[in-house]
Amino acid sequence: MRDVAIVGAGMIPFGELFDQGIKDMVARAFDATLSSVDKGMRPDEIGAAWFSEVQSVDGFPAGLLADACGLGDIPVTRVENACASGNDALRNALYAVGGGYVDVALVLGTDKVRDTSASSTFWDWMGTNRDSAWDLPLGLISPASFALHVARYMHEFGATREHLAMVAVKNHHNGATNPYAHLRYEVTMEQVLAAPMVVEPFGLLDCVPQSDGAAAVLIAGRDVVDRYTDRPVWVRGVGTGMDRVLHAEKADLSRFPATAKAAKQAFAMAGIGPERIDVAEVHDCFTGVEMMTYEELGFCGRGEAPRLLERGETSIGGRLPVNPSGGLKSKGHPPGATGLAQCTELFEQLRGEAVNQVDGARWALAHNVGGPTAVAAVTVLAGPDA
Repeated sequence: MRDVAIVGAGMIPFGELFDQGIKDMVARAFDATLSSVDKGMRPDEIGAAWFSEVQSVDGFPAGLLADACGLGDIPVTRVENACASGNDALRNALYAVGGGYVDVALVLGTDKVRDTSASSTFWDWMGTNRDSAWDLPLGLISPASFALHVARYMHEFGATREHLAMVAVKNHHNGATNPYAHLRYEVTMEQVLAAPMVVEPFGLLDCVPQSDGAAAVLIAGRDVVDRYTDRPVWVRGVGTGMDRVLHAEKADLSRFPATAKAAKQAFAMAGIGPERIDVAEVHDCFTGVEMMTYEELGFCGRGEAPRLLERGETSIGGRLPVNPSGGLKSKGHPPGATGLAQCTELFEQLRGEAVNQVDGARWALAHNVGGPTAVAAVTVLAGPDA
């Protein structure tokens, strides 16, 4: 398998984009990604595309990407794997480029969540990612299902709502300066703790916003990378892990086994351990999920995640900055686009071009966990000088 690099990455600002149709968002993200290629790229140089989208039962067909981007002469594959769809689509494209089937591939993700009614969201979109016989009728949509995990973790290890609030404060601080973020404002500990309760232990400011958006990356095989850039970002490892869907069948609610499995695969493929990561974009759909994920990715031992927050180790300037983009919590979460927006941020970080730049970043990690915590995807990236 040949080495594969990201040679371009782009996204549109996330938010409540009622003035844009999904084709508009896709086309704008594609244009931004093409424009980011240092030496330029023509659309007819793209050999295949992968389209990640989650929103509805039937979803938008892969042909929507072809129509919006003028790519009707190449194969387009739609990938849906809950909130892990973007990084999983990148994994699939990596195999095609790495295997020599195409030299250049586009991976583009999108979702238009805010045009979906509350009742439709519950029964259609949420229903595609949950057990519809047991968990869904009990109300175990995203806030409730993740709350079961975080509440158990807090019980086991003495974490508090103050620790969760530290994640919100950190990520809103980062997102406030990100021009692509949905929620561009800071919050205080007091505001987070006083916010209306959604489901214990999550208050309103512990929860991700519903966002519209699109993001994309262009990847190329080593033997053609020089046509497009002298500063490639290498895709060194990918992994996808699974867990049981029903919460009653999960072995330990204080853990995310899918994340640990995906990380193990990605690190093994990259030939490094978690100690080499300089910056990470981690799935913080709820504040406690980011905290627990530190442990599943190997950034610290079991029960040690609250101490990382207390010491500021995951803040910019700390040992391992997490979510310098603002994360899902501030940047937003259109599920099909989320993983690719993470990779866009890390592409810029590893090239020294990010808004909230992490000094000396050479290795980076992107992570998503999706559905009823049953699937996770991890991507390990290396900068031009790694």
